[in-house]
Amino acid sequence: QVQVVESGGGMVQPGGSLRLSCAYSGSIFAINAVAWDRQAPGNERELVARINNDGGTQYGDSVKDRFTISRDNAKNTVYLQMNNLKPEDTAVYYCNAVIRTTPRTTTFNNWGQGIQVTVSS
Repeated sequence: QVQVVESGGGMVQPGGSLRLSCAYSGSIFAINAVAWDRQAPGNERELVARINNDGGTQYGDSVKDRFTISRDNAKNTVYLQMNNLKPEDTAVYYCNAVIRTTPRTTTFNNWGQGIQVTVSS
């Protein structure tokens, strides 16, 4: 069993910053790729950022140069640093990881519970 806890969301004014955390625990041999997605009311879920186990990253076009994804493998935690936030960044943010629970067993769709980020003046 794998548990995941997201934290760090909240309300911030435009131009402000927040850092989201996604902490995994339980039966973990290794964490492969981790992604942050978001979904705003009435919109489809979209990729915000992704980080691979080699540290390679990928960002959605709307957040490039503002958001930074990073990981601390010792803590099984992934972070999303969000700077220069805009009202259109308002959404529920979800982390999702591909996790190896044993050297030979890979699990997918290890989703966090979702965390609200609201950018408003």
